[in-house]
Amino acid sequence: MSLLAFGLNHRRAPISVLERAALDETSLSSIIAAATASPDITEHLVVATCNRTEIYAEVSAFHGAVADLTEALTASTGITHDDLKSHLDLHYGDAAVAHVFNVAAGLDSMAVGESQILGQLRDALGRGQDDGHVGPHLNALVQQALRTGKRVHSETGIDEVSRSLVTAGLDAAEEHVGDLAEAHVLVVGAGAMSALAATSCVRRGVRELTVVNRTHERGLALADRLGGSARPAHELAGALADADVVISCTGSTGLAVTLSDAADAQVARGGARQAYIDLALPHDVAHQVDDLSGVTRLGLAELGDLLGADGAVPEVEQARGIVAEAVTQHLGKRAASIAAPTVRALRSAAQQVVERELARLEQRTPGMSAADRAEVDRAVHRIVDKLLHQPTVRAKELAIDGRFGEYEDALRQLFDLHAEGSSL
Repeated sequence: MSLLAFGLNHRRAPISVLERAALDETSLSSIIAAATASPDITEHLVVATCNRTEIYAEVSAFHGAVADLTEALTASTGITHDDLKSHLDLHYGDAAVAHVFNVAAGLDSMAVGESQILGQLRDALGRGQDDGHVGPHLNALVQQALRTGKRVHSETGIDEVSRSLVTAGLDAAEEHVGDLAEAHVLVVGAGAMSALAATSCVRRGVRELTVVNRTHERGLALADRLGGSARPAHELAGALADADVVISCTGSTGLAVTLSDAADAQVARGGARQAYIDLALPHDVAHQVDDLSGVTRLGLAELGDLLGADGAVPEVEQARGIVAEAVTQHLGKRAASIAAPTVRALRSAAQQVVERELARLEQRTPGMSAADRAEVDRAVHRIVDKLLHQPTVRAKELAIDGRFGEYEDALRQLFDLHAEGSSL
């Protein structure tokens, strides 16, 4: 069995695709039913958030499982096969394990370091356990990933990464356009990072806050919560012209603000100073916008430079180190569990041989003293333990490397091993 992480997320898919992949109870139940029916999937759980729709599954056959999940996702949502093929984020084996740990730690989130994903992952695990679709392998994986995520938040400053970027951007924007208390700020997007930016703007006392989002209802909800206003996406040009500071983090794979958009806004503004804070990855605002007269563009790289000492990199790198250590430990435990049945069968077979031969020896040497018999018993067991030590160690090493299958087959054929013992 190997782990498969299959689905769509903000790193590979535009918001328009993620919206069509959003799961309601009906589509979620449909995907769960399809995964359960697949002969190549033994365990599975579905993680559905505003920025990701992913299935984590223990699979016996990669291609069969991918085909079944592809059909399940396209049949249950508005996603076409072409959309899925173009934007699918797929991880297998050790890479899938690392992906789940990175998700739990907030390293794969649009707003790096956000902790909401921990609750979402915990809820997905609980549902899978209740439905009986999460077995020992997935349970161990997600439980360890959750513990690692908590450790990352308690031992690093990753919670402050996104907030620090926003603060640095607003400080730089204020230097360029003047007092933010007199500024009109436009936030493009309504996800976690955009919400953080909008909240920071309100705390800084900006004169006016406007939110533009592709889904107007989400933008309106964010604006209402913060006492701002919202405009539909088709009014972006007008919103750009009205804004002194533009903060963008849409999660789109394309540009939210092109050079032409920014140039037109400058014409409408009569050349008044304007600052763009681009918090997206990939970037939302065309790099060339920085070349326009009176305009400055601050992307993640520039914000990192402003923060100094590589910006937020130390916190992120520390978090990645914790995750890497946890992934290695989990893979070791997983490998041991994969190899364990065969190792137990091998040792059981050896023990059966030892017991038979010692019984024969006892029958043939009735005059042997108890002390001598005990010494023979210990010697035989030491020999067997030494003979089995290297095969046992090698089994675990090969399991970690994902090459245990052929070794297992060889052991079982050579020693006629069965799951519960041997015929030797």
